Amino acid sequence: QGILQIIPLPLHVEPDHSHGCAQGSCYPATGDLLVGREKNLKASSTCGMRRKEPYCIVSHLQDEKKCFDCDSRRPYDPVYNTINHRVENVITTFKPHRKKSWWQSENGKSDVFVQLDLEAEFHFTHLIMTFKTFRPAAMLIERSADFGRTWQIYRYFSHDCTAAFPGVPQGPSRNINDVLCESRYSDIEPSTGGEVIYRVLDPSIRIEDPYSPSIQNQLKITNLRVNFTKLHTLGDNLLDPRDEIKEKYYYAMYELVVRGNCFCYGHASECAPIVGIRDDIEGMVHGRCVCNHNTKGLNCERCDDFHNDLPWRPAEGRSTNACKKCNCNGHSSQCHFDMAVYLATGNLSGGVCDDCQHNTMGRNCETCKLFYYKDPVKDTRDPQVCIACDCDPDGSQNGGMCDSHTEPSLGLVGGQCRCKANVEGPRCDKCKTGFFGLSPHNPQGCQPCQCDHRGTVSGSSQCDPVSGDCFCKRLVTGRSCDQCLPEHWALSHDLNGCRGCECDVGGALDNHCSMQSGQCRCRSHMTGRQCTQVESRYFFMALDHFLYEAESAKMGQVSPPEHQPGRPATWTGSGFARVPEGGTLEFLIADIPYSMEYELLIRYETQMPRDWEDVQITVIRPGPIPTSSPCGNTIPDDDRLTVSLPAAARFVVPAPAVCLERGVTYTLRFEFKRYQDANSILHGAAEALLLMDSVRGVYFSTSLKCDTASSSRKQAYERYRCREGAKSVTRPMMTDTCAKLILSMSAIINDGALACNCDPQGSVSSMCDVRGGQCACKPNVIGRRCDQCAPGTYGFGPSGCIACSCSLEGAVTRLCDKFSGQCQCRPGAFGQRCDGCQAGHWGFPSCRPCRCNGHADQCDQRTGACVSCRDNTGGDKCDRCANGYYGNPVLGKASSAQCRPCPCPEGPNSGRHFAASCYQDNRDRQIICNCNQGYTGARCEECAPGYYGNPSRPGGRCQPCQCNNNIDMSDMEACDRQTGQCRKCLYNTEGPDCGICKSSYFGDASRRNCRKCTCNFLGTDRGQCMEREDCVCQRASGQCQCQPNVIGLPCDHCAPNHWNLASGRGCEPCGCDPHNSVTAACNEFTGKCQCRDGFGGKTCTDCQENYWGDPRTQCRACDCDWRGIETSQCNRVTGHCVCQQGVSGVRCDQCARGFSGHFPNCQPCHKCFGDWDRIVQDLAVRTKTLAERAHEIQTTGLTGVYEKAFRDLEEKLAQARGIVNARNATAVAVTTLMEAQIGETTDALSRLEGDLTIVQDGNSEASKELSALEREAKELNLTLKQLHRQLDILKNSNFLGAYDSIRSSHNKSRDAERRANESTTTRPSTVSQSADTRHRTERLIAAKKDDFNRKNAANKRALGDLNTRAQGLDLKKINEKVCGAPGDAPCGESPCGGAGCRDDEGNRHCGGLNCNGAVAVANNAMERAKHAEKELNKAMGEVEGLFSKVADAKTKAEEAKGKAQAALDKATATKNKVERSNNDLRDLIKQIRDFLTQEGADPDSIEAVANRVLELSIPASPLQIRHLADEIKERVHSLSNVDAILQQTQDDVRRAERLLLDAKRARHSAEGVKTTAETVKQALVDAQTAQASAEKAIARAKADIGETQTRLTQVTLNSQPLRHTLDRNG
Repeated sequence: QGILQIIPLPLHVEPDHSHGCAQGSCYPATGDLLVGREKNLKASSTCGMRRKEPYCIVSHLQDEKKCFDCDSRRPYDPVYNTINHRVENVITTFKPHRKKSWWQSENGKSDVFVQLDLEAEFHFTHLIMTFKTFRPAAMLIERSADFGRTWQIYRYFSHDCTAAFPGVPQGPSRNINDVLCESRYSDIEPSTGGEVIYRVLDPSIRIEDPYSPSIQNQLKITNLRVNFTKLHTLGDNLLDPRDEIKEKYYYAMYELVVRGNCFCYGHASECAPIVGIRDDIEGMVHGRCVCNHNTKGLNCERCDDFHNDLPWRPAEGRSTNACKKCNCNGHSSQCHFDMAVYLATGNLSGGVCDDCQHNTMGRNCETCKLFYYKDPVKDTRDPQVCIACDCDPDGSQNGGMCDSHTEPSLGLVGGQCRCKANVEGPRCDKCKTGFFGLSPHNPQGCQPCQCDHRGTVSGSSQCDPVSGDCFCKRLVTGRSCDQCLPEHWALSHDLNGCRGCECDVGGALDNHCSMQSGQCRCRSHMTGRQCTQVESRYFFMALDHFLYEAESAKMGQVSPPEHQPGRPATWTGSGFARVPEGGTLEFLIADIPYSMEYELLIRYETQMPRDWEDVQITVIRPGPIPTSSPCGNTIPDDDRLTVSLPAAARFVVPAPAVCLERGVTYTLRFEFKRYQDANSILHGAAEALLLMDSVRGVYFSTSLKCDTASSSRKQAYERYRCREGAKSVTRPMMTDTCAKLILSMSAIINDGALACNCDPQGSVSSMCDVRGGQCACKPNVIGRRCDQCAPGTYGFGPSGCIACSCSLEGAVTRLCDKFSGQCQCRPGAFGQRCDGCQAGHWGFPSCRPCRCNGHADQCDQRTGACVSCRDNTGGDKCDRCANGYYGNPVLGKASSAQCRPCPCPEGPNSGRHFAASCYQDNRDRQIICNCNQGYTGARCEECAPGYYGNPSRPGGRCQPCQCNNNIDMSDMEACDRQTGQCRKCLYNTEGPDCGICKSSYFGDASRRNCRKCTCNFLGTDRGQCMEREDCVCQRASGQCQCQPNVIGLPCDHCAPNHWNLASGRGCEPCGCDPHNSVTAACNEFTGKCQCRDGFGGKTCTDCQENYWGDPRTQCRACDCDWRGIETSQCNRVTGHCVCQQGVSGVRCDQCARGFSGHFPNCQPCHKCFGDWDRIVQDLAVRTKTLAERAHEIQTTGLTGVYEKAFRDLEEKLAQARGIVNARNATAVAVTTLMEAQIGETTDALSRLEGDLTIVQDGNSEASKELSALEREAKELNLTLKQLHRQLDILKNSNFLGAYDSIRSSHNKSRDAERRANESTTTRPSTVSQSADTRHRTERLIAAKKDDFNRKNAANKRALGDLNTRAQGLDLKKINEKVCGAPGDAPCGESPCGGAGCRDDEGNRHCGGLNCNGAVAVANNAMERAKHAEKELNKAMGEVEGLFSKVADAKTKAEEAKGKAQAALDKATATKNKVERSNNDLRDLIKQIRDFLTQEGADPDSIEAVANRVLELSIPASPLQIRHLADEIKERVHSLSNVDAILQQTQDDVRRAERLLLDAKRARHSAEGVKTTAETVKQALVDAQTAQASAEKAIARAKADIGETQTRLTQVTLNSQPLRHTLDRNG
């Protein structure tokens, strides 16, 4: 084996040492890495390390000594110790004993490794091992590049790679880093001197980039290990386990060479020893690189100090990639590389200086530190280039930092201070104008002056720069001039800054208001900014609010007024007090809210023509007046007033005013002493009367001296005559000025506004008039609070008051009791309104006794109709018997008799009464019952037709048969009369209740619309059809059960994408090719798919029409001779044309077998050819089959088994040959046979072929036309698409059109831009209007927020008050009115019950006997209504009896009509039958005539037919006639050789003519049947007569119906009085 030469650097190219490292990459020399590293080389197993060990050499066959000793305990010596075999012996030396020393492992050990540990990274190029013994059977080489922490395998070596290293590929190598298994270095030969060579870089593999990381990593090692895993043996160790056998098998290596060099990344050309390694060893490859290119490190793996401006990289070829020195401008001697900086500079510089000196900083120490700036006159490298900043740290940014250098483009000036936002000055040590309080903690430096522009003089924002105080306007205060002076608000740009509050003197507590909103502090329930409004549901009182009615005063005699509708009232309350001369009135006053002087307003109406001269008014106080009280200055004369009442006036105000105090009760006494002219009155002073209406206490403003502005208010009060409006009952509209003054006074008096307190029953709502508090009253309700009924009304409640409506004829006055509404009646009048007669009388006002024949006590007040007839009577005068009774209850008649129960079959209350009424026949005195519907019989004891039940037993009833109206209600047997089961269902229905349609019918049986199923026989499941026209479908929907892929209600068409409904087995899938067809659908009848261009066939998988081949490869045109083809389409697979009969050939251009002549004139051969040709062809096929079988058997050598079969075959072949040879001899016999047996079939086939040809031609023509239409449609579609494409091209290619389009779009865009800009810049615009609306909304919300909150709080308080009042409501009065008993009586003691009361059974108890409450009255009315209803039902029963009779008559008429119709149907059917018989007979005669006149008829056949006709009688049915005609046709078709027969039958023609005469006689016999038909026709005439009789019966039934309707009209007229009675009672 030759030793591989030393492989130097990657790419196997020597470096250019001429230029050294200065001009590019450089590399140290390559050497043996083992030299000088004996201590770094180790083996896991070495022989003789512990003791001397024997071993044998297998290859020493020529030597006598084969076994030796190994002792490695002492070092090797070529003279004294040659048996040492340590691992260092493998290191290459050039000494004479190099072949006498080696390394050897222990005997029998398979797993052994040899490992080299290097002190640094090295390039490893290749390895050579020379073995003394067999080379290993299996081994592997692995390396580490991280000093043994991880290992990667270089290569596997094995004699059997598959067994030793399963799963490892065996090459060849394609990539440098492939891990493979090799076998060439693992053979058992040679036994000594064998080598193993491994190259890291395979020379056969091209390396594109030798400096790539993958190549460098592949070469780099720090450790190398060779693992021996299997020994080569001769196999004896498997048979003999003794140690002596193992002494022959071990690893022994002469030499190990590990070639490599120092790994310096191309930055060193030589290496030096590492510290601690000797440098005097010859040939040793050292591990420390002597670095160039400004690099350092054991392997030159990093840049040298202060050379980090570029990233470290290996040297590559002519590029040194040297490290670059950093630029720190002389301010630093340290730097580092930053990749982010390097990339940011465009890969130019990545060095960053560290520890910059001289107050510099930056990547290159090119800028000054913070709080320093660059001197513009000094160089950047000057140590004094940076100067400290001089800035006030409180007022400058960043704590006193200045601009670090001068840069005009950026606005930087070296050393300039950057002041905070609100600071100025060269050192930033002063506040700007409008700011104050320089502070280091303020990011802005100084605070802005907090001056409100609205409150400062001239709107300035200046303030004191130290204190920050602003300069305020006259009515403004505060440090920031942002507050108004007390009693002022609305800080604004006005001259004075604020406005006065101007709070209402009465509505507000004082003149203080909110500075922001101006809201004053309001009194209770007052609102508005100035407290000039009242809250909802509150009011301010009018001047005459305190009202004292004269009719309520003591010693007053009330005189109710007579109010005329439509005229305004001239009084208040319920009326006047009638006061005579000398009379007195005393008013109790106890509701004074405020101590002050009140004017007395007296309202009256005089009945005399002159004035009342002397009326004394005295205020009676409860005791002496304390001098400290508000009325302390009142003297006794002030409490005594004298006044006269003018006759022309309606009110008077006496002077002076009266002082009244709050919380004191007073008595006001009026003495009417003297009328002016009492002597002129007829009866003297006793007749002098005064109508006193009321007295009102009027307050006035002079008593309220609240502030300095009271005099101005008094002047306005007098000027606007506010007091005059309160004097009259009908007052004018109050002016706004008066309203404001009165509101202020009312608020002072009542400490706020007064609650409306509208009565919830009498008022429309809880709101009242703000001016005076008048509530909106319901009809007929009066009072400020709407809490009492107006005169002439009563029943105060939720609906208001009800008018008394007292009768003018029967009542004394129009007034009634205000609670019950009872009018005051005159004698003889009765009722609440005095408008009725007493009991037992009627006809108000001319009352007369009721006439009820002694059967009733009362009658209707208006009509006199009797009420509650007794003794089973009824009618307006109780003059007839009630329903269910008979007799004559009229008094005073001879026929009078009491009313007895109708026996139908028992009386009305027996439970077995089934008649509406009954009567007694005057002749036989029998009781005739008018049965209810569903009953029949003399006593209504049976069920009528259409009804079932057992009325004869107790509780039995007749019920309608539940047959869904599908039976004949007149048929007694239509349903079971006991069980109700339906028996005779009509209208195609069935089932126990005739509720479903019959089989083969569908629809809704309850609507009589069952219809015949219309299933298509071809598309319907055969199991659902008994006959072709009789199939079963779903009874509800009519859906037939379809065959597969068939749809539709009647199963009449195929599902989408299916066809061939006519097959009768369901529809087949179209199977259209999805790529070649237009759609997946096909023709529903032919299955033809609609193909795309270039495709055809039924499923579009073939070529198009008139083409053949595979459409996926090539389609060829059908090359057919048009003269011989059946159709233009040839076979789509083979291209063979479809020939006409008698034509053959691929192109249909020659005569076919069995035809002779020259194409296209092909004539068929003799008829015998066909038969013999088929026979011969069949024999030929059989012979060919047998010959093939014989050949096969002969080939296989098994002929002996089939010798007998061959003999039989030969005999049959001989017979066939004889038949063929005898063909000419038997031609006559064959001709006779063919003429007798085959002629007819041939003719029939010829005709069928002709018909089929015609049909095929028609079909072909239709297909051609359809194809042409399809092609035209496709061409049109293609033309349309092309036109569209051309139009698009024209549009796009037309530059001017495109330019116009772009210009139009540009104009539209500009117009849209203009509109958008206008919407934002033009005012007013949509956006500005939206903004204004939002601002107004925000201001309204801010302005109304407090008002809303106050109103919400007031509403909550009002709800609380209402809740309190609701809880205090008393239901006693309601209880008394509803139930009729005092509301405060306990439930146990009250006979009428009440709210919450229950009886002994737990039911609610309200009302009862002798109770006059609403419940009792309603119950009585209900009883009367029920009685009236009962009477009405009796009358309706009689009417129903009449209706029953009419129904019976109508049923009988329908029966007569049905029978007549049945007779007519039978006659019609007979007539149709006879006509069909005549038609069939005529057809038979015509067929016989055609047969007898036909040329070529066989005489014998004619004679047989004639005899048969003579023997047979005329058939009895059309079926027999049709069968006979079919036999005749079969005889005719069986005839052959007509020409020969005609020659033989010339003499027999005369016999045929005689037979024709016989046939004519048969025709005469047939005409006899026609006579029978005439008889049937006469029967039809009789049926018409019967129909006429039926129509007469129907006319009589109609007459009965008319008579019945007349009787119904009479009954209706008789029942009208009863309806009137019901209406009155209802």
